[in-house]
Amino acid sequence: AAGYPVALADDPEPPVVLFHRGDPDVLVGPRVAIVGTRRATGYGRRHAADFAEQLSAAGVSVVSGLALGIDAAAHAGAVRADAAPPVGIVGAGLDAPCPRRNLELAEQVARRGVLLSEVPPGVGAAPWRFPVRNRVIAALADAVVVIESPGAGGSMHTVREALARDRAVLAMPGPIDSPASEGTIGLIADGAGVCARVEDILAAIGHVAPSGAAVSDRRSVEERPEPHGAAAAVLERVGWRPLSVEQLARECGLGFVEVAAALAQLESAGWVERHDGWVERVARGRGRVRGDGGHRA
Repeated sequence: AAGYPVALADDPEPPVVLFHRGDPDVLVGPRVAIVGTRRATGYGRRHAADFAEQLSAAGVSVVSGLALGIDAAAHAGAVRADAAPPVGIVGAGLDAPCPRRNLELAEQVARRGVLLSEVPPGVGAAPWRFPVRNRVIAALADAVVVIESPGAGGSMHTVREALARDRAVLAMPGPIDSPASEGTIGLIADGAGVCARVEDILAAIGHVAPSGAAVSDRRSVEERPEPHGAAAAVLERVGWRPLSVEQLARECGLGFVEVAAALAQLESAGWVERHDGWVERVARGRGRVRGDGGHRA
């Protein structure tokens, strides 16, 4: 039928009908799904957005589910690039396609690309709809990239659907003591491709970025001012998983006010980020990814 995605026509479980907002004809170029946990860390959200922005700039459409956490960060990065059209697959009617806090993001995806759903307008989300939705994400993608995931959950279901369709699967390494990295570490141990930079994804789908495309333009760590005094002591204690200010004060042997002042200095310089009372180290000088209210792992 006219407008029905060619990638789904020969799928073993094709949707009987698809509703859309935006332009379904954008589903013609290379596409990569970026998926992960709703309870994403700042590390995960930041890299999901960075990868998505760079993929879009390289001419690759980013596919995701517009959920909280990694999905929203990926779509925010793709929208920020304003290049290849983003693709959103949702598990509810298109009149209420995602968590309310992501409604504006959904509007931006629809304006720049397309939103798709098997669910008729007026029908809300239900837990069983999301695994069903995940097969469409996998089917529309040339590769699936898992940014952060626990050992079980929606991302792992998307991976199984991708493998059943002979799609490439990549996973981003994460801290070994972070619950949000349990699934990705397991995927890498089982033979998934390692996603450490956007070039890993482009190689997996055999895509060459157009001449002049900005594939990697993040500032390096060296460009940030080196902290001194209390700020240096606090930074030394901040690892790659979230800590509370109270924990940092105890570990540093400093007063709460002194730690808070040091954190303000470190955050301004791009060394750490704070969200919902948690502190986490930033790997690059690029600013934080917010906007989806993602939870900490």
